[in-house]
Amino acid sequence: MVIFPNAKINLGLHITEKRPDGYHNIESVFIPVPINDALEITKNQTNKTNFSSTGIKIPADGKPNLVERAFSILQSKYQIPTVDIELIKNIPIGAGLGGGSADAAACILILNKLFDLQLSHKEQLNLASQLGADCAFFIKNKIMYIEGIGDKFTDITLDLSNYHFIVIYPDIHVSTFDAYKHVTPKKPSNNIREILSKPIETWKNQLKNDFEISIFKQYPKIEKIKNQLYNSGAIYASMSGSGSTVYGIFKNPPETSFENLGKNWSFVM
Repeated sequence: MVIFPNAKINLGLHITEKRPDGYHNIESVFIPVPINDALEITKNQTNKTNFSSTGIKIPADGKPNLVERAFSILQSKYQIPTVDIELIKNIPIGAGLGGGSADAAACILILNKLFDLQLSHKEQLNLASQLGADCAFFIKNKIMYIEGIGDKFTDITLDLSNYHFIVIYPDIHVSTFDAYKHVTPKKPSNNIREILSKPIETWKNQLKNDFEISIFKQYPKIEKIKNQLYNSGAIYASMSGSGSTVYGIFKNPPETSFENLGKNWSFVM
């Protein structure tokens, strides 16, 4: 069985406070976007689960990746037999696009169908939340208003249909853990839900990503990309998550080529 896990981008990102457990509470809106990996899981008869990955290389840190961890959790809980897992990695890593979390959520969805586990939506969300703060979002996989450590979701009405998106990855890996070290949490004067209720033309001066100040200092190229998107006619441009990916929203397809800035994708929502 094959699923094509998709990435997400952030519309605004406020880091509102540091929690006693060391994590940070945030506020954001997550939007699914059509930048995809491919994950295939098939039953096998070898009594050994095999994982392989092609495409973008997953950093080897001696620990199981999120897909392997997702399988292990479900295997131990539901006595799932061994499988072959093949991941084709296309969503950049350390890019603020949530690709690893998307792959883990996809693993849960596949195993639920492949072995007829009949997991409820709530059970799938609970399993995903054990893997990472934003994994559960990819079970829902629709535009959501996000709070907490990225694990609290609320529906939000937001129509971005017919807008053109340009998403640019500048081949810079940003560690989310390190990114949090350089930000000072603060309560925003306006919450993101209120800002997004206003016309998109007003977002440029109001909708902020709190990571940008420190990340732009470390990686000026990322700020340059954001500025070039605005110079090319974007109504709104921002870094996604803790970076390094930057996106622009346009009323009409931009005439500018962004090939020299890094790998990029264009699509209409």
